[in-house]
Amino acid sequence: MTHVRAAGEKTGTPVPPAGGGAAGGHRRWRRPGSRSELVDRLFAVQSLFALLVVFLVAIAVSPRRDGEILFLSTENLGNIVRAVSEIGIIAVGMTFVVLLGGIDLSVGAILGLSAVGTATLMVDSGLGILPAVTVVLLIGATFGALQGYATARLGIQSFIVTLAGLQVARGLARIWSGGLGIPIAYGDGPQEAPPAFEILNGTINGVVPVPAVLFIGIGVAAIVVLRKTAFARHVYAIGGNEKAARLSGVPVLRVKVAVFAIAGLLAAVAGIIHAGQLNQGSPNDGAGYELDAIAAVVIGGTSLAGGTGTMGGTLAGALLLGILNNILALNNIDANVQLLIKGLVIVAAAGLQKLRRSIV
Repeated sequence: MTHVRAAGEKTGTPVPPAGGGAAGGHRRWRRPGSRSELVDRLFAVQSLFALLVVFLVAIAVSPRRDGEILFLSTENLGNIVRAVSEIGIIAVGMTFVVLLGGIDLSVGAILGLSAVGTATLMVDSGLGILPAVTVVLLIGATFGALQGYATARLGIQSFIVTLAGLQVARGLARIWSGGLGIPIAYGDGPQEAPPAFEILNGTINGVVPVPAVLFIGIGVAAIVVLRKTAFARHVYAIGGNEKAARLSGVPVLRVKVAVFAIAGLLAAVAGIIHAGQLNQGSPNDGAGYELDAIAAVVIGGTSLAGGTGTMGGTLAGALLLGILNNILALNNIDANVQLLIKGLVIVAAAGLQKLRRSIV
């Protein structure tokens, strides 16, 4: 008797983890058009949908002045992307770490160390922009790589390693600066930074802040890396099932060191931008930034369990937080209430992740 297959019985679509990774533990075969596939597609755009909703709500509740919506003013939108740039750049690096199934609590302290290093090297040591920036970036990348090595080689949880790293980086920043903020004055004389460094506090065509351009450029580059490279497939594989990835020949140690080095490097980039925007480097800079970066990653839909997430979601999550902070400030909402609202948003994002797992 001839067996007749129902449509779609044999063929199915291998669904990689959300985020474009081709690996991430095991693959599940799903019938095209199935509920699981539909749920995956809906959750893949959850951060963009949430960003659109918050943007529209911000327009609706924005104060008006002479009939103008203050939220939509060019100056205000510029302020949003300027404020988001540092957290957003850190969140890009944090996304790689979280996709591994790890966490990095040291990035805020690395930002502070990098801001101090930038100011000290240019003002006190008289270095030019390129040498100073190169040294600071190497410090950030090396600090992150050492943490990645400790996590991978010693088997210590990244939470513990980076918690210690936070203390070390903050202590180094205080030792380097003498516990004081280092102001940056511009000029050609001693104790002055090169005037060209002021570009980080400027705009392009008087509209787009330079830090925002750097943030967008780094974000786009990270999206390409996650979608197109073997390195990204290794990251997703380790986050999905590290043991299986190791048995499959994935160089787990090398990937983990590289990921934490990227996180440290991008935290250093944010520290350089921070010093340029505030015209100083303080050992206390960046306190709490790691929490905002993690929040952007979670709101963007990346699973803290690892193996699932997108870089586009993280960028949307960072912008969502920036818009939320801005509209609350425009409406003079009490700072304590602002913290409460942002906390509820983060919990809602985490709840959506839980709901997704239960549905799928």
